[in-house]
Amino acid sequence: MATASGAFKSREDHRKQLELEEARKAGLAPAELDEDGKEINPHIPQYMSSAPWYLNAERPSLKHQRKWKSDPNYTKSWYDRGAKTFHADKYRKGACENCGAMTHDKKACVDRPRKLGAKWTSKNIAPDEKIETFELDYDGKRDRWNGYDAASYKHVIQRYEARDEARSKFLKEQQLKKLEEKNSNQNKEDGVSDDDEDNEDSLKVDEAKVDESKQMDFAKVEKRVRTTGGGSTGTVRNLRIREDTAKYLLNLDVNSAHYDPKTRSMREDPLPDMDPNEKFYAGDNQNRVSGQALDFKQLNIHAWEAFEKGHDVHMQAAPSQAELLYKSFKINKEKLKSQTKDTVMEKYGNAATEEVLPRELLLGQSEKEVEYDRAGRIIKGQETALPKSKYEEDVYINNHTSVWGSWWRDHQWGYKCCQQTVRNSYCTGAAGIEAAEAAADLMKANIARKEATEEAPAPTEEKRLATWGTEVPDDLVLDEKKLAAALQKEDERLREERDERKRKYNVRWNDEVTAEDMEAFRMKRVHHDDPMKDFLH
Repeated sequence: MATASGAFKSREDHRKQLELEEARKAGLAPAELDEDGKEINPHIPQYMSSAPWYLNAERPSLKHQRKWKSDPNYTKSWYDRGAKTFHADKYRKGACENCGAMTHDKKACVDRPRKLGAKWTSKNIAPDEKIETFELDYDGKRDRWNGYDAASYKHVIQRYEARDEARSKFLKEQQLKKLEEKNSNQNKEDGVSDDDEDNEDSLKVDEAKVDESKQMDFAKVEKRVRTTGGGSTGTVRNLRIREDTAKYLLNLDVNSAHYDPKTRSMREDPLPDMDPNEKFYAGDNQNRVSGQALDFKQLNIHAWEAFEKGHDVHMQAAPSQAELLYKSFKINKEKLKSQTKDTVMEKYGNAATEEVLPRELLLGQSEKEVEYDRAGRIIKGQETALPKSKYEEDVYINNHTSVWGSWWRDHQWGYKCCQQTVRNSYCTGAAGIEAAEAAADLMKANIARKEATEEAPAPTEEKRLATWGTEVPDDLVLDEKKLAAALQKEDERLREERDERKRKYNVRWNDEVTAEDMEAFRMKRVHHDDPMKDFLH
């Protein structure tokens, strides 16, 4: 499509136009202005900035990209807030019964409800409000700042400006006052005392406070031309100290820590072999596993675990509650830990203390004399007491004389007294053992008798029958005459199937199928999946 700027240009003019566009994009030349005097972004593509030919645009403009066909019915005005139209002296019929205004009724009245309304007193009649109706467009209905008066924020700005002015004036008076004191002290004394040094230090601090506004404008970057694409001329604060080496320049090895330019993060340590005392940067992961970050991580984990166990706690919804719960959990945990430690030390003692244990306890020896005979019986002295466990021992139940687990047979535990493998069963004694052995012998005898009486099954002969749908046996011998008769009979049958009128009324069927009839059926049968079936007949 031809455009307004698509007139014929020479090669030199075209080259100059391209150079001008590149200079505008780089910020070396001022941006192009439209009909309204506004700057056009040089980075906008030509197919968007060029107007169609039917608009007859003489100058570059972006008006064709906007809604240039405005509806005259739509308006951008807003309600006249607080405006009144007419103030009546007495109550009028149909007016509000509470305040007396004609523009609303008693239900929609926003004034304070009176004890006696204006309908009965005809006093303090409220003026009528100004009723306006606007037909707003799509954007006007959804504009949250529609009708906002920017002048209403002016008093806030004035208040802050007055505060800054008073602060600077006060600091200036303090500076002048301290300078006068310093001059008077110098006239009285030739030397400089310690008080003068303190005053001098405080004066430097005040001077730093006074020049604070000037020092804030550090790292200024001046733009050459005020353009839309390159940004306006002004101060750009750069908060990074230029003397610090960038993290991606600490180790230039390709296989070193990965640097993500989009997020400007380097999680791993770029210099893992360097002395930690001389290391300035150890990766972003160091901040995640040290300081308050680790405590915050443990707090989140505790909140999740507490929520899974039924506690109504949420880290984002109630952070203070979660933190108090975590603190109480740590206190209770320390108390329980110390209590368990004290219990163990009280029961078994503490090897770390300075108390020396008795020699007989250390070596397991004592001076008590015990004399035994040849059979191992004690003649003199007292037998050493066996240590007892906390579990009950030698507890016999259900008339048993041995405990469970004293018998083992065929990978099963049982009672030794009755050789039963069923736990908590009643003891049957020696009679039960004899009955179990007799039952086992009887079962073995029955199994042996059954094996002796059983005979081997007779081998069955496999018969290959030539039935319908089966393949032809290998040892089949056909009679040629009977086969010819069967073929003729099969042709007649197929002919009757094609034309039922040739079939006689009294038909006799023969259910006997010979091998020749079967062979004739196979020979005359039509194979539907055979590609040559149409050429057989």
